[in-house]
Amino acid sequence: LADNEIRDMTCQLEHRISRLEGVLLLEKKITASGGKIFATNGKKADFHTTLTKCKEVGGSIATPRNPGENDAILSFVKYFKTYTYLGIKESIIPRKFLFLDGTQLNYTNWHVNEPSGRGEE
Repeated sequence: LADNEIRDMTCQLEHRISRLEGVLLLEKKITASGGKIFATNGKKADFHTTLTKCKEVGGSIATPRNPGENDAILSFVKYFKTYTYLGIKESIIPRKFLFLDGTQLNYTNWHVNEPSGRGEE
């Protein structure tokens, strides 16, 4: 393709993406923080289904790594009035949590006495 054709195609794609992002922003289904985009379809699902859906669209379950990312995820929790899954798991040591890939958490913002291991962390 000629350079002009590639530029035109790029402009068209950027325009379409911008429109889609705008719609998602209006519906409170997308937000950004620290160069990352956090998105939801707003549907309830179990952890495995959520993990699978995230991978299907080229993403991963949200894992807050700083206060800004935590606030981005919390905005979905507040808007949809529900809990959310995070990309962390409990280690073999009780009450110690890790990223899904097994690396150590470098940021937490737990409520007092959480995580309790009762499923409502």
